[in-house]
Amino acid sequence: MNAYLGIVIDFSKVVKWLPTFWQGTIVTVALAIMTVIIGSLIGLLATIMKQSSFAPLRWLAKAYTQVVRGTPLLLQLFMWLYGFPIIGISIPPILLLGDVFGSREFLTAVVALSINSGAYICELLRGGLESIDKGQMEAGRSLGLSRWQTMKAIIIPQAVRVVLPGLGNEFIMMIKESSIVSVVGVFDVMYTYNIVKASTYSIFEPLIVVGIIYFLLTAGLTSLMSMLEKRMHVYD
Repeated sequence: MNAYLGIVIDFSKVVKWLPTFWQGTIVTVALAIMTVIIGSLIGLLATIMKQSSFAPLRWLAKAYTQVVRGTPLLLQLFMWLYGFPIIGISIPPILLLGDVFGSREFLTAVVALSINSGAYICELLRGGLESIDKGQMEAGRSLGLSRWQTMKAIIIPQAVRVVLPGLGNEFIMMIKESSIVSVVGVFDVMYTYNIVKASTYSIFEPLIVVGIIYFLLTAGLTSLMSMLEKRMHVYD
């Protein structure tokens, strides 16, 4: 406990709530992992569509990335949770996954954040593919490989090394941006702040704890990505 200019800071109030913060941390990490994995698949599909010779697919992928990147994430989350159900598009709960991970709010957040992340990952992948010398494709085709075989065996492995730092940054950004789901009742780290604040009538202390958790998560991920990049010789 510390007092300065009449302000009392008492972290003892939040000690017993550490398990609650831990549970929120697990939800935050799970949400970020699911979002980046699903977002990567969506981004890869959108990238393939942009590379397609079929014009409507290219237009659809371009419209998707422009709309998603041009509107706020909070708006997209609200659309999926409150707007689309009005016209019959709703993400149902999955009771087998539990009260938190199977709730409609959590699953809707996964969908909304994944679609948002997919648009940015699409641009990362597109930039990575375009950074590879076009002669690589021509060389693969001259060896008798199909376009897809050349992409899978030659182009994509090189592009992965190029986009790896960007994918790592996307994961780290999603850890932080996922805090927005607390406004719709998802039990993440930021939501635990509301619980602890209401229970202890403390504002500053739980905010500091939440800030430390986010810092440790992002700092740890940054270190892991740096190690992975060095291992894969990304910058060579």
